[in-house]
Amino acid sequence: MRIAEVLKLAQRLEDVSDSPRLDTELFLCHVLEKPSSYLMTWPEKELTEAKVQRFYQCLERRQRGEPVAYILGMQAFWTLDLEVSADTLIPRADTEVLVETALNLLPNIPLRVADLGTGTGAIALALASERSAWDVWGCDRIIGAVELAKRNQTRLGLAHVTFVQGSWLEPLEGRFDMIVSNPPYIDQADEHLQQGDVRFEPLSALVAGEDGLSDIRHIITASCQYLAEGGWLLFEHGYQQATAVRSLFSEEGYSDVVTYQDYAGNDRVTLGCWRNSNAD
Repeated sequence: MRIAEVLKLAQRLEDVSDSPRLDTELFLCHVLEKPSSYLMTWPEKELTEAKVQRFYQCLERRQRGEPVAYILGMQAFWTLDLEVSADTLIPRADTEVLVETALNLLPNIPLRVADLGTGTGAIALALASERSAWDVWGCDRIIGAVELAKRNQTRLGLAHVTFVQGSWLEPLEGRFDMIVSNPPYIDQADEHLQQGDVRFEPLSALVAGEDGLSDIRHIITASCQYLAEGGWLLFEHGYQQATAVRSLFSEEGYSDVVTYQDYAGNDRVTLGCWRNSNAD
C-alpha cells in the first residue's frame, strides 16, 4: 500500500474520533518514524508489509476507542513530549492553565514546589523546565506512575525534580513554597465516565467522593502542615466546582482565594495562600 492509500483509511475512524485524519497521520508517522511533512512529500511511497500491519494494529485499537496517546505511548504537554501509560491520566491542554498560573505566582529563585498525584510527571516537569532554580517534588501512590515519571525526567534531563511514592503529602518532608495538584475530581455518577478516552483511563485518577471534592478537601486541610508562610496551594478542578472549592479554601483559613479560567473560558484552577495568621 502507498501512503496516499493508507491515509484514506481515516474514514474508518469517523465514528470514534473527532479528528480521524489527524489520528491516521499520527499513526502513520509513528509507524514510519517520519515527520508529517514526509506524508505530504512522498504520497506514492510504498509501505513494507510489516509497516502496514503495524499501522493496522494502531487503527484497530483506535476503532475500539482507545486513546491515541496510549496507542502511541507519547503525549505532548506544555513544551514537552511525555511517555504515557495506562497507569496514568493522559495530560491535557486544560492542565497547562495550572502550570501557567503556578509560573506566574513565583519567580525563578530557590524555592520548594510539590506536585501531588503527579502521574506522568507532566506538571512537575513542565514547572521544572521553566524554573531551573526550583526544587520540584512529585508524588503518586501508584508505583507504575512514579517509575513512568522518572523515565520522563531522565529523558528530559531535568535533574532538579524528585519523584517519590506515597499518597498525597505523606511522603513529603519539610515546608513548600507552593503545592499544585490535578487530583481526582469527577463524581462517580458522572455520565462522561462512560464516554470517550476516559473509559480507558484509571478510575482512581478520575473519581472522588463527596461530589468529586473529597480529595481536594483532604489536600486543602493537610497542606496547612506542609506550606511555608505565604505558600500557595493550587488545584485543577471541574468547571462547576469553583464555588465549592473556594469555600473549602476559605473554611480552612486560606486567603487571597481566586479562580482562573481555562482556554475555553471555564472555571478550571483555584488557588489560595496560607499564612499562619490566617488560622488565628
